[in-house]
Amino acid sequence: MRFRTLISSAAVVAACGILATGPASAQDVSKFYKGKRIQILVGSGPGGGYDTYARMLARHMSSHIPGKPGFIVKNMDGAGSIVMANFAFNVAPQNGTIIAGLQRNAAMVEIMGQKGPKFKAADIQWLGSLADEPGACAIATRTGIKSFNEVFERTFVMGGTGPNDTEMNPALINNTLAGKFKLIKGYPSTPPIHLAIERGEVDGICQSWASLSEQGSAGLKAGTLKPVVQLTIKPIPELTKAGVPTIFEVIESGKYLSAGISKEDAKAYFNMVTGVRVMGRPFALAPKVPADRVKALRAAFVATAKDAGFVAEAKKLRRDIDLVTGEEIQQIVADMAATSPALLAKLDGLLKFTGPTTTAKLDLPKHSGKITKVDGGGRKLTLDDNGKSITTGVSGSRTKLFIGGKKAKREDVKVGMTCTFELPMPKAKEATKVDCKG
Repeated sequence: MRFRTLISSAAVVAACGILATGPASAQDVSKFYKGKRIQILVGSGPGGGYDTYARMLARHMSSHIPGKPGFIVKNMDGAGSIVMANFAFNVAPQNGTIIAGLQRNAAMVEIMGQKGPKFKAADIQWLGSLADEPGACAIATRTGIKSFNEVFERTFVMGGTGPNDTEMNPALINNTLAGKFKLIKGYPSTPPIHLAIERGEVDGICQSWASLSEQGSAGLKAGTLKPVVQLTIKPIPELTKAGVPTIFEVIESGKYLSAGISKEDAKAYFNMVTGVRVMGRPFALAPKVPADRVKALRAAFVATAKDAGFVAEAKKLRRDIDLVTGEEIQQIVADMAATSPALLAKLDGLLKFTGPTTTAKLDLPKHSGKITKVDGGGRKLTLDDNGKSITTGVSGSRTKLFIGGKKAKREDVKVGMTCTFELPMPKAKEATKVDCKG
């Protein structure tokens, strides 16, 4: 686990004083949170990196908050976490009971004036980030790829989940370096993209190295998935050792530049995009949350990142913890918001994928049959699918459950009912939907 202070530079980070939070009263904060439940809204689907960090945080943060509130996590995926952010910062209560788990590019999407965001990134009260996320692109070796240079010579199909790393990076590579990526959009999260790579439906993905190395671990070990470029200011040691170039080394070669783009231009654009990675897994509070609660939650966030139990779980899940404080992210976002409109206008166009795109047709695994066993008040269900016993987990917040066409609770499911389990991917431990006949 790494802890460090971000020092001011021309890139994006400036060490500034802590924002004024006003007089904090631990007693008042404790009184407010006692008996309450904090909800972490995750702006991406279950199973991905953002979801994993949010659930780790929910399991350990309570003991560090005055009043020790309960926690629940809910996924609200859509538009690269913009759907969730619009809800969290405009509709949900702004009293400190809602924590938004955003995708790292959400702030940049708003600052660049793209359609969708109904919030100001600079007005959000940033809680902190649990990771400084270097990125990478990887492509299936069945394509015959040997080096990153080949993306400028022939077409590779990448999977996308929205205006985030999965779509913005292929777009920027195409638009500044004359890449030939195609894009299949519409995946709910990154795990289904890895499944699509295995099936041969797409060739590759660009995402954080932490998620890529975890979700694509089987392919990386088997040699069926090959990292081809690092998307980071600071090189990833294991990838550098393997001979994988950084995007800046590719730019410096000067061999692959789009018409009208200089090496200096390309470096400036990728510097801004990779700088966002410093706030790799950001969490935030709404603009109107009282200052004393913001201060208490920021302190709890830092304490959680250093908590022995939290660190042990992160290690078990193969997730690095690289703490970035809320104050540091506040300054990063302020610096981004102060970027010249001319540069932002150019970058805005370059981050939009203009090449060939199609929308993914998701054939989600389904199992139907009679319920044979109900455990934990419906938290685990088992059905008989033509002689095959299928067991799935049922979440009170993530799993959509219907009985007779109407929304129902998991405890309403009974042995003998005929139900259908819909899973996000084969062998998934939790259903995304359970539909039972009345």
